[in-house]
Amino acid sequence: MSFFFFMAGSLILAALGGGSVAVFIALRLWVVFHHQVVPRESLSLLVVAGSGGHTTEILRLLGNLSNAYSPRHYIFADTDEMSAHKIRSFELDRAERYSSTMYTTDRIPRSREVRQSWLSTVLTTLYSMLYSFPLTFRLKPDLVLCNGPGTCVPICLSALLLGILGIKKVIIVYVESVCRVETLSLSGKILYYLSDYFVVQWPTLKEKYPKSVYLGRIV
Repeated sequence: MSFFFFMAGSLILAALGGGSVAVFIALRLWVVFHHQVVPRESLSLLVVAGSGGHTTEILRLLGNLSNAYSPRHYIFADTDEMSAHKIRSFELDRAERYSSTMYTTDRIPRSREVRQSWLSTVLTTLYSMLYSFPLTFRLKPDLVLCNGPGTCVPICLSALLLGILGIKKVIIVYVESVCRVETLSLSGKILYYLSDYFVVQWPTLKEKYPKSVYLGRIV
């Protein structure tokens, strides 16, 4: 009988402990999403690039930003040579216009390939997270800017985790690709609930997703 009460007590304490953890996480999430942003002269920017049109769109967007968004930290998939080339060209051109320009590049394992199955996507995303969180922790950006490649999901989750752990509140800005007229991308469907600002480029998406911000075509 005493063994029974011991086991019952252990289960109750475990449940209470689990409940405490859940409450702590809920409170941390509330703090993260309600954190007041303090204006500053410059912002450390983490940019997630993706293969093909994603990198082209994000670089067009960066071209309209001042040099106050510096340093710029680019992250892209380890197999994405096209993005690496485009970023180098973009920064070389920018260096001709701004005397002091700083940027870095880093690679992480690709979280999802085209037509990859859902089950294997979960595994590869978790694998990518093993690289994303230490990298995001090292960079500690003020703002994450992304526009849809699968690589952005583990990066944004890592940035959110920095806030939950009380290390640093990172603002997440997601800009849905201009190609998305009526439906969100898979990354968009996930980050719609996790980003601080979710920007769409078509009014039909703004009607379907009221939290989003519609600014017209920006790239």
